[in-house]
This record gives sequence, C-alpha cells and structure tokens, in this order.
Amino acid sequence: MPIAEMLLPEWDVEMATTRHVLERVPSDKGEWKPHPKSFAMAHLAQLVSRMPSWATMIMQMPELDIAPKEGGGPGYSIETTETLLAEFDRNVAAGRVAIAAGSDADFDAPWTMKARGEVVQTASRYHMLRTSMLNHLVHHRAQLGVYLRLVDEPVPSMYGPTADEKF
Repeated sequence: MPIAEMLLPEWDVEMATTRHVLERVPSDKGEWKPHPKSFAMAHLAQLVSRMPSWATMIMQMPELDIAPKEGGGPGYSIETTETLLAEFDRNVAAGRVAIAAGSDADFDAPWTMKARGEVVQTASRYHMLRTSMLNHLVHHRAQLGVYLRLVDEPVPSMYGPTADEKF
C-alpha cells in the first residue's frame, strides 16, 4: 500500500479531533494564559490552526526556514474562533491534497527545517510529517485541552473520554 494511502486515514482522524478542540476555544479569552511564559490562548489556537499547512510545505518544498534571519516569520494575532476554524479548514484541505499527491519516492525525499539559516533537522518527508507536523500538532492540541480545562470550558474527547465528554 502506498504511504499516502496509509497516512491519510490518520490525517483525517487527527484533523477531525483537532477541529473539535479548536471549536471549544472561547473567542473572549484570547489573551488568557496560564503562566506569564505561556502563549496566550488565541496564539496557541492560531498555531494549531496553522500547523496543518506544514504538510503542504513539507510535500511541496525541499526546506523551510521557520525563523528567517531577515524576519517575516508568522506573527500571532488575536482572532475569533470562527476565523481560526476557517484557516484550519483551508490548511487541512490543502495538506490532505498535498499528502494524497505524494508518491512513495516523494515521502522518502529529504526535507530540511532551518531556523535563522541554520539546519535544525533533515530527514525524509515522511519522518518530518510524522514528527514535526502530526506529533507536534498533537502536542499543541493537548496543551490547548489543558487551557480549556483551566478556563472551565468543556474538553472534548481526543483519544478517550474526558470529564466533560463520554463516548
């Protein structure tokens, strides 16, 4: 079975779960953060809404500098949940198309992440999709679940029931 065909069902499940978490983010608590060193809730939700776009970049570019020396990296803003969901949906759809179009040779090709022009990591596109994109997204989605709990918003089921949502 081609890699894309094995990866897409996981993509669909993780993106649907992530959308459920994003739907719960209260627009009126965008500036809230659990600790001074933490992201504001709206910034964390914006990161989560943007991360599926990394699949498109990984599949269509040989490298990405996530913090270019000359600046211009993605900034964060306070957006409504509706705006974040629209961005998430666009990114998920484009990421799915990029993954579906990938051949096994495409997934095996090296991909490089840089920061300020320096190589952070080079690995196969498949590895980078699984670690730097999907696993990383799950990590930030879980953080967002903690934020929801701390502001007393219901936490949706992710991999099992929560105190707020049974199967």
